[in-house]
Amino acid sequence: MNTGQDVQLDALDARLIELLAEEPRIGVLECSRRLGVARGTVQARLDKLVERGVIGGFGPEVSPAAIGFAVTSFVTLEISQRHGHDPVTRHLAAIPEVLEAHTITGSSDLLCRIVARSNTDLQRVIDQIVSYEGIRRASTIIALAEQIPYRVLPLVRSAARQE
Repeated sequence: MNTGQDVQLDALDARLIELLAEEPRIGVLECSRRLGVARGTVQARLDKLVERGVIGGFGPEVSPAAIGFAVTSFVTLEISQRHGHDPVTRHLAAIPEVLEAHTITGSSDLLCRIVARSNTDLQRVIDQIVSYEGIRRASTIIALAEQIPYRVLPLVRSAARQE
């Protein structure tokens, strides 16, 4: 796991990550063939990238909308300081529709990305979120469209160029 130190990416690391992002089911042998390096080199690089936390997993990328959760929203939460973040995040983690939660600066304490089946269902999810006594206030923003989907490949390419 990443210990907080910067991990330097070179061109081969970037090409390997890009190849895995484009074809997640590709094998190490095929990666080595396409990259023009030995199978052992690819495996060692892959192991290093996983160990250092650069690659966090190899699971499927699931679209919430494709499984019926068409509404995406962002919720900021103010939490009671006497309760602290940990109990609140444990409460949020028990709600399947809460996809992410981040500690933030500013007038709120947490920013959550949540999904729901409809606006009516969104109200149910928000009610479930604010049912915890440690949450003082919630503010919700509904996303109308995703303009730039989650991406890291441009960042990987940039990091490799700066080596």
